Amino acid sequence: MKQSKFRVKPFLIALLTLGLVILEVYPIFWMVTASFKQPAEFVNKPAYALNDGFYVKNYIDAWTRGNMAVFFKNSLINTLAALVFIVFFAVTVGFAVTKMDWKYKDKVAKYFGIGIMVPIATALIPLFQIYNKLHLINTRTSLILAYIAFGLSLSIYLVTGFLRSLPDEILEAAVVDGCGIYRLMWEVVVPLMKNAIVTVLVLQFFFKWNDLLFSMTFINDTKLKTIQTGLLYFQDEFGSKNWGAIFASVSMSVIPMLILYMILNKAVIEGMTAGAVKG
Repeated sequence: MKQSKFRVKPFLIALLTLGLVILEVYPIFWMVTASFKQPAEFVNKPAYALNDGFYVKNYIDAWTRGNMAVFFKNSLINTLAALVFIVFFAVTVGFAVTKMDWKYKDKVAKYFGIGIMVPIATALIPLFQIYNKLHLINTRTSLILAYIAFGLSLSIYLVTGFLRSLPDEILEAAVVDGCGIYRLMWEVVVPLMKNAIVTVLVLQFFFKWNDLLFSMTFINDTKLKTIQTGLLYFQDEFGSKNWGAIFASVSMSVIPMLILYMILNKAVIEGMTAGAVKG
């Protein structure tokens, strides 16, 4: 009886895992195949039917008529600009509150920790009023500043988790060898926390790339819209939905993120678990 239970349990776990994989993978598969369907296939065939061929004109329409090239460029500029500052401030603040000895370091760490609990929606109206007075509405600066502000708390939390697990003996040895505070951080600490930095970059890239709330609130100019807001307004010249081009647009926005995560998956997992065990 015990032997049969031992065999059934792994089978059920494998079956459950397979079901979860199908549940996660099938929507992506369906989206990609739908992006190659001709307009008539959406009308004459059920939604779950496979495409007859590869109708690449959907991608051409999405990139040209759908302004995906403009939206893609705007999202890339805003996201990369925010990531530079997020990583820089996360590393410097994280190092300051974990490895440096000064009076208010615990209060500063708690202050940034509170930021994780602040809902983004509560800041929209105050931010809009501030940006309006500063004439920042319909500018890339409005999005970049918001991305940095709301990306710092989680990034600092991840960085400090790694730095707390970093032995102080390594830093003390570097100081004994004559390493100054700036060289200590950039030439000793930063190379050791590569996985943590990659984790911050990947997570924040996902969050900022997929942003819809800030971009819909602060950007009205079509030339400055990001990829997520652009997807909401994709219509053909007759005002009807061009589903093939819409799925092509969504595929172009999602597939790069999936590829990025698959390439950096190992580093992200190691960065997320860093600090869980005191090394």
